[in-house]
Amino acid sequence: MTLFDHPAFDDHEQVAFASDAQVGLRAVIAIHRVGPRNAMGGTRMWDYATETDGIGDVLRLSQAMTYKSALAGLPFGGGKAVIFGAPDRDKTPRLLRAMGAAVERLGGHFVTGEDVGISVEDVAVMRESTGYVLGGEGADSDEPAAAGVFASIQAAARRVWGTDDLNGRSVAVQGLGKVGFFLTRMLAEAGADLVVADLRQDVVRSAVKEFGATAVSSDDILIQPADVLAPCALGGVLSPATVPRLQASIVAGAANNQLSEPAVGELLRDAGILYAPDFVANGGGLINNAALLDGYERARVLRDCARIGETLTEVFELADRSSTSTNAAATDLARRRTQNLRRPVRA
Repeated sequence: MTLFDHPAFDDHEQVAFASDAQVGLRAVIAIHRVGPRNAMGGTRMWDYATETDGIGDVLRLSQAMTYKSALAGLPFGGGKAVIFGAPDRDKTPRLLRAMGAAVERLGGHFVTGEDVGISVEDVAVMRESTGYVLGGEGADSDEPAAAGVFASIQAAARRVWGTDDLNGRSVAVQGLGKVGFFLTRMLAEAGADLVVADLRQDVVRSAVKEFGATAVSSDDILIQPADVLAPCALGGVLSPATVPRLQASIVAGAANNQLSEPAVGELLRDAGILYAPDFVANGGGLINNAALLDGYERARVLRDCARIGETLTEVFELADRSSTSTNAAATDLARRRTQNLRRPVRA
């Protein structure tokens, strides 16, 4: 399979491969659309089973960033970078500086930041070799990202139950990373009954102690009998194999690429499960990082994240009018907003 034949390739404007054998860097940067200002998206480091898996991931994620930006009302296109390797084994300051240099060579078309496997501390190291990074300036994106997901759950609740009051509602949270943990705290403060799972038992114990959550295994969290399922770990958890086993009325979480394939959106609709498309629900991190370019104000960022619920309501209504899945409706809305996003080629 060639890059241009890859099912995740969506007429991307640029795909760059970065390599530095001396420091062990192997990376791919995908720019789906540059947009009026820049393409924005995080850099993740992951030990992919194959390079093909990593390329597919970066193509899908960069497209999702374009859609996420459009639906958040931001003047940016979408990009993403992946570094091949295990963060706990292969990540070094020299590798991070080499990655920063690879971003720098793109001349500002791509602006990046933290993601899975790359922390704000790592971004600070990348900043030694590029000016095109965001994060680590005292304005971490985890809380805004969680605030956007919380607003999404509320919007979905209004759609299903006629109220956004989550007091007494049960929520199963898969993944207690920084965003997932912030979300769990917000849900607890709203009075939700929590079921949680994470591979790291120390954070699970913290959630049980702080929020009164019930812990279950990572293998069982998806099939909990809960009002809401919040996937906040890695993508692809909603598939033809898992959807028939779900017992939630709403799925809304922070994870990227929650659907293993677009057709799963129809399976959720047919099962009577309201799905908040991830590239809408988890837009808070992008809203936060975009604000770093224009005079950061935390209160304004959180207000903008809360408006994600309004966008989701528009998506839900469009899906009803079109008799289609919420994922298809959100994709259609994003495509219409980005159809003229390419910068014109100068003669």
